[in-house]
Amino acid sequence: MSAIDFSDPATIAFLTEALTAASVKGLEISRPDGQLRIVILGEGGARVSAPAATPRASNSAPVVVKAPLAGHFCAEHPGTAVAPQTLPRSISDADVLGFIRVGHMLLPLRAGHSGVLSRLLAEPDTLVGFGDSLFEIELPS
Repeated sequence: MSAIDFSDPATIAFLTEALTAASVKGLEISRPDGQLRIVILGEGGARVSAPAATPRASNSAPVVVKAPLAGHFCAEHPGTAVAPQTLPRSISDADVLGFIRVGHMLLPLRAGHSGVLSRLLAEPDTLVGFGDSLFEIELPS
């Protein structure tokens, strides 16, 4: 029996549909290589979450925000007609930097650190894998 690939968007979509059909409110899976949590919000809604950023040593390299699961990377909310924001720009730890889209679900990517969003490391609207680098944040000195 092979291990389930939790970085596969089809697997996440299947698990979400199965949880919804079974009226289960959520699922959390922790493994040494990561954590996955799916919370069913009701009436067809779901939220998938995972850690948003990988911290680096302070006063050295920037923080790199990585993809918590595989899916389509959206630098902006797909439902808005807002022009893309220019970089660099100041951000707070609670800011949503972008989204990972899996089927009809959007996973917000929170900054996790205050600082300056300095670089976009992935092309918008591309398929990204688990752990792919998406953004770079310069921390204040």
